[in-house]
Amino acid sequence: MKTFRISEILYFVVAILSSFETISLWNSNPPKAYLFIGFACLSAFMGLFKRYYRKKFNQRSNKFK
Repeated sequence: MKTFRISEILYFVVAILSSFETISLWNSNPPKAYLFIGFACLSAFMGLFKRYYRKKFNQRSNKFK
């Protein structure tokens, strides 16, 4: 269970780092900045997706105890 939580946190860290990289590249290299926007959105979505299924899995496992 702890690995699910760690992977969720890592997705959010990648999203934050990609957002900072987007801000730093915005004026100098816009095509690369758009790529990092995509990474940030995808990472945030995956983090939320993992969180949803982790909670669903916990509820299901607690229900059968």
